[in-house]
Amino acid sequence: MDKEMQRDTLFLVRPGFQDPAYPGKTFYCWHCALMEGVLASFPELAKHLDVERVAWPHPRLPLVELVGESNQSLPLLVLKDGATSLHQTGTYEGRALISDKDKILAALSERHGFPDPHP
Repeated sequence: MDKEMQRDTLFLVRPGFQDPAYPGKTFYCWHCALMEGVLASFPELAKHLDVERVAWPHPRLPLVELVGESNQSLPLLVLKDGATSLHQTGTYEGRALISDKDKILAALSERHGFPDPHP
């Protein structure tokens, strides 16, 4: 593995991107915006993980190098080296990944003490 992960890292799409399929429009990823809202609501808890905001277009090269080409969908929580979770949705070279928004929220509660989302 190229990059050693000392802490869990949440990868989000940088808001305000454009999609060539929709000329003249600007977008945000609503799943990523949900994560941004949770992080902003609990800033003391958010300090316990790294957050990286990446550009929207594929390939997302820094992400590909870390988790492989098939794991570019965001949001994505990459667990620190050696960690696992009941909520993980996959692995890449031994690194645990969580790619589902609801499972990411559950993992943030499990691993970092964020409150649970209300059912």
